[in-house]
Amino acid sequence: MKRPTIADVAQAAGVSTATVDRVLNGRLPVRAETSNKVFAAAERIGFHGANIIRQRMLADMPSYNLGIILRKERHAFYQDFAAELEAAARAITDRRLHLQIQYARSGEPGELADLILGMSGKVQAVGATGPDHHDVTSAVMALRAKGIPTFSLLSDFAQGVRETYLGTNNMKVGRTAAWLVSKLSHRPGKVLLLLAGHRFHGHSLRETGFRAYMREYAPDFEVLDALTNLETRHLTYELLLDTLSRHPDLAGIYCAGGGMEGVIEALQKENRGERIVCIVNELTPESRQALLERRISGVLQTPLKELCIDLVTTMIHTIEQGMAESPGQRFLPARLWVPESL
Repeated sequence: MKRPTIADVAQAAGVSTATVDRVLNGRLPVRAETSNKVFAAAERIGFHGANIIRQRMLADMPSYNLGIILRKERHAFYQDFAAELEAAARAITDRRLHLQIQYARSGEPGELADLILGMSGKVQAVGATGPDHHDVTSAVMALRAKGIPTFSLLSDFAQGVRETYLGTNNMKVGRTAAWLVSKLSHRPGKVLLLLAGHRFHGHSLRETGFRAYMREYAPDFEVLDALTNLETRHLTYELLLDTLSRHPDLAGIYCAGGGMEGVIEALQKENRGERIVCIVNELTPESRQALLERRISGVLQTPLKELCIDLVTTMIHTIEQGMAESPGQRFLPARLWVPESL
């Protein structure tokens, strides 16, 4: 079989042979769109110089290092988060993007601040999720002074200093959870809120939204003092078992952050899943199975794919166009899953 030639590539790409020659040999500047078209045609027909074209294209592309700081490296949600980030970066074909993903081991502000500061000199932009604290704000300010923007993800921090918040509208998420609890409960009763901690801005907003809705539209329900579960399975399990023993009229549970695995385990042990409305955040293999088995009532999910695409493109835009004079917020609507959705 005859080996494809430059003329064959030109015909497949719908351009002249001179254009293919310029792309192949880098003789004159060629638009990125044209180079991509030539490369795609070369790969499609098996042209021997396809790799050379690709290398020349990569050499001419801007190259950016993006720093990402997530939490709980072994948790399914954050594994999905990292995978979606990698996919979003790969989908960018006119830039060379290198992700540096790190994971915080705790919810301590000092650790997040150190991780943010550790990105200095290594990346052109940072995206992170974690607690709001003056140490974190100081770290974001230090990077901003060096021209490195920081984006808060999922739960906002360093307002007025960070570049943009990307995630759900946590006040609305809390109100939605309250609506579900009040509408799905068989009777009014007590309701338990479980929070990661008081330094997570997103969780505070969810609690505020939840309480505001219940106070206005479901006053027959009593929202108990929120319990801090540090987003750990075992502590959540123990807290819920203790609450169930002290409040037999518990009608609803909203786990506003992590630790839902402990909620699911406790409800299964006490065989109370059918009588207590339970709303959690994020669809993972465990929450999906619990939903199918009706041990929990609903899941509010962050649209990770859309968030990651938005984050990567916004990072590139900010690197190339400069930081905004007025940092803003980008809200993505949470998705609701109930047993019949799956």
